Amino acid sequence: MELGKSTDGPVSRMINRWFSHRITRFILNRNIPITPNQVSLGSFLLAVAAGLAFYLGQQAVGGILVEASSIIDGVDGELARARNTASSLGGFIDAMLDRFADAAVICGITLWAYEEWGMPAVVLGLLALLGDIMVSYLHARGEASLGVHPSKIGRVPMFASRDVRLFIVFLLGLVGFAFYSLAIVAAVSLTYVVAKLLDIYFNFKL
Repeated sequence: MELGKSTDGPVSRMINRWFSHRITRFILNRNIPITPNQVSLGSFLLAVAAGLAFYLGQQAVGGILVEASSIIDGVDGELARARNTASSLGGFIDAMLDRFADAAVICGITLWAYEEWGMPAVVLGLLALLGDIMVSYLHARGEASLGVHPSKIGRVPMFASRDVRLFIVFLLGLVGFAFYSLAIVAAVSLTYVVAKLLDIYFNFKL
């Protein structure tokens, strides 16, 4: 049974799904009574814990928790599809929790970095948060208005999807450079939004 999605980002396809598939199959094989919404909440709480770890200066711990949250975030949809319980409400709740989770991580890094870097950390944190929101809005609004996910329009690949952004935070947190993840996430996200907007404009066929 194929549990992934056609709109998965590169990190999800190559790394995260390898782990999430096994977690999902473990739950299914043992008939563990956990719902997709409960999994979504668990992923959210891991992200909040990651934000707190970053705020406390525990960068490696924060990075690991971020990636764990990203992997678990794939399990809820897999469970819903495998059990044929996918719903619009479940997708909506998952998307909203994802936005709060991303904000918790970015705010945790920003508050910690502010003590050493001052206002530049705040500026980068705001830009990273803006980029995060705009990528999500581009995908959601594009699909709602155009009837197709933006990743399936044009030639610009989905190089700033949520899995990619969280993986950047994971890697840099792991090696003690979480502050720089704010700049990279901001640059990658905003570049993608502009590039994809132009890509859609010149390639979408009415």
